[in-house]
Amino acid sequence: MDTAPITAAPPANAGTTSTQPYRLRWVVAAVVLAANVMDLLDATIVNVAAPSIHRDLGGGASTIQWLSAGYTLAFAVLLIAGARLGDILGRRRLFLAGSAGFTLFSAASAAAPTVGVLIAFRALQGAFGALMIPQGFGLMKQVFTDDAEIGKAMGLFGPATGIPMLAAPIIAGALIDANLWGLGWRLVFLINVPIGALALALAIRSLPRGATHPGVKLDFGGVWLVGLALVAIIYPLIQGRTDGWPVWSFAMLAAGALLLVVFLWHERRSDSPLIEPTLLTNRTYLSGIAVVMALFGAFGGLLLCVSLFGQLGEGWSPIHAALTLTPMVVGLILGMVGSSAVVKRVGRHLLHIGIVLIAAGTVGVALILTGAHTASSWDLLPGLFFIGAGVGASIGQLFQFILTSVTMEEVGSASGVMEAVQQLSTALGVAVLGTIFFSVFATHLPTDALRVTAWVCLVPLAAAFVLVFRLPMHSQEEPAH
Repeated sequence: MDTAPITAAPPANAGTTSTQPYRLRWVVAAVVLAANVMDLLDATIVNVAAPSIHRDLGGGASTIQWLSAGYTLAFAVLLIAGARLGDILGRRRLFLAGSAGFTLFSAASAAAPTVGVLIAFRALQGAFGALMIPQGFGLMKQVFTDDAEIGKAMGLFGPATGIPMLAAPIIAGALIDANLWGLGWRLVFLINVPIGALALALAIRSLPRGATHPGVKLDFGGVWLVGLALVAIIYPLIQGRTDGWPVWSFAMLAAGALLLVVFLWHERRSDSPLIEPTLLTNRTYLSGIAVVMALFGAFGGLLLCVSLFGQLGEGWSPIHAALTLTPMVVGLILGMVGSSAVVKRVGRHLLHIGIVLIAAGTVGVALILTGAHTASSWDLLPGLFFIGAGVGASIGQLFQFILTSVTMEEVGSASGVMEAVQQLSTALGVAVLGTIFFSVFATHLPTDALRVTAWVCLVPLAAAFVLVFRLPMHSQEEPAH
């Protein structure tokens, strides 16, 4: 993928020459930040709202999983294609289309009459998000030509990520409990509408009209292959338990695995691959991708299960369930801040420390639930805090270690694949851990369901711990294959 920044011509009314800084560059930064905040809010609030949606619209237990997995699956499948389409059609055009669609289907989700329609709208939201999000980094590079300024602009992403993560569950819980105008859970999908409308208005005025690359082609065959493969894997993992694990569920899983192999074979031979072929032979990079899948899968699935335990098992209100997650988010922010201060001294061992903290918190949750018939938010607080701190310490620095192993020519494709895998692994975590949770929940105590889920999380965490040894010791080492 061509990731070289395109020098934008200033607007005609800007009164500047091409050598001067882009006049509206900080507005562009605000627009890109708003897009990332919308995506983060949308992914976070559903964990709190899902049980209320289930009670209102009905459906089986799998529908709760699909509310999250439908969004992340569509996002993951189309994310790499969205980045390539930005190169072909222009980043401005794709960002505007993605932002408009994302905002529209946020509002549509609030008006969904049935759970099936809501899941469909969520998937469409994820699809438009996959058009919008990949354009952000390219747009920032396009309008910020000074290294110091772009460093300051990128530094805004930390607070812009942490604050919504802390506030979103609480806001979602409060809105559902308040039940303003009788809308209940529908209000949580309206949170993004004013943000999206304002961001879209600013984007129309501020985004540069960069050049397109019509000579670059989109690998439609690759998009179809990876899309079919991921659906064939995710669908039976979620729906199989509800239907009693029929033969078709195992056949689909096998077909999905086979399609992934065919996709990788296709990418090696494609004239316009979605993934740079050299990445598929980079063992360090592939090990890093496996770490991303393990960590985000474990965290995403466990996050949903904690919310399900509280609302479906203990009868907590949405705001109660949201406040229970607060120690995890506080720990995550502290972990991110602390990891930035020590990463140069401890190198990749910081990732090991983070994984150990996650495992310690997970074991703490499992032990506090052992033999217990019920559990309070205070019981879960220490374990959730350590999980959050570990996630902040490890995930906060993980991508830098992985990208160290790729060349500048590969970095665009490499980062796009990482973002897609992050979304995919969240969908897998929701599918696998959610299925385990509901399987135990159906015949045992809610505390047993969360306890078993917590123990299972140690499996991907152990795999991630071992794989980290294959990453560079420091994130500034020379790229190596």
